Amino acid sequence: MYWPVPASWTPHDEAELVAGWRLWLELSDRGWPSAAWDGTPAGAVRRLRELLAACDEIETGYRAAVGEPSAGFLRLVQGLVVTAGAAIGLWFDDFEPLDDERAALLHGDLARFAEQAEQVLTVLAVNGGWTGLDGDVRRDRS
Repeated sequence: MYWPVPASWTPHDEAELVAGWRLWLELSDRGWPSAAWDGTPAGAVRRLRELLAACDEIETGYRAAVGEPSAGFLRLVQGLVVTAGAAIGLWFDDFEPLDDERAALLHGDLARFAEQAEQVLTVLAVNGGWTGLDGDVRRDRS
C-alpha cells in the first residue's frame, strides 16, 4: 500500500518544527533491518514497528503542544503509518526462514516503505532547512 507524500511542508510553529525534526531523525535509519537482523520476516519488520511507536509518540506530543495541529504534518506521519502498517501486518508474526520467493516479497514490501520514507525525509529536509544534514546522513548510510 502506498500513501502519496505531500509535495511540500511548512512548519507553522516551533512545536511543528521540533516534531518534524524528530520525525526526520527517526526515519533516517529505520527503513531496513539492521546488521543484527535474525533473518526472519518478523525480525525484518521489527524496526518498522519501533518506528510506528516513535511516530505515535511524535504525533501525540505534537498534538499536545499545539491548539490545532497542521494537516500537512499529520499527513506526513499518517502516510508512514499506513505504508509501514501494511508491511508489518503481513510479516510481524512470520518467524520462518526465508526462501527466494518470500524474500523477494518481503524485499518489495520493505522497498515500498523505504521509498515512502525517502520522500518524507526529502520533504522534511528541504522544508525544515536540514538539506545539508540530509545529504550527510544519506551519504553515511551508503
